[in-house]
Amino acid sequence: MPSFDIISEFDPHELRNAVDQASKEVGTRFDFKGTDSSFELTDNKIVMISESTFQLQQMFSIVCAKLSRRGIDIACMETGEAKGSGKLMRQEITMKQGLDSAFAKKIVKLIKDKKLKVQAAIQGDQVRVTGKKRDDLQEVIQMLREEKLEMPLQFENFRD
Repeated sequence: MPSFDIISEFDPHELRNAVDQASKEVGTRFDFKGTDSSFELTDNKIVMISESTFQLQQMFSIVCAKLSRRGIDIACMETGEAKGSGKLMRQEITMKQGLDSAFAKKIVKLIKDKKLKVQAAIQGDQVRVTGKKRDDLQEVIQMLREEKLEMPLQFENFRD
């Protein structure tokens, strides 16, 4: 029986490369000369440190451009509030990976509302879709691509 998995993830090596490129650009740009602006990457969190909120906004646009060039969808970013302590401002960006249960339920509901002859089941942080015909599965993929969802989706393990 044909099936495929719906996931939402990114390559952590590409994330590291994008943050390194953004750090290099901040180090060479004239408007950041003499400031203590930097990026820190721990697990799936990017911390931007600079002297003002304007510089944090500039750093955010730099990192967004680098991420999109490296093939990471910026829709999986969740930005936190800019917090100040002393003369430095900090802002966290959390990179979301995997489907949480509420979002997975929303995907299953979208699939069931289409009344296609497929079954969708939540398996951990992914959704498995099975059906009798390959065309039905391709129709599900097309429908999900057309929907405006808040997280990027990838489709893998397509099996006949």
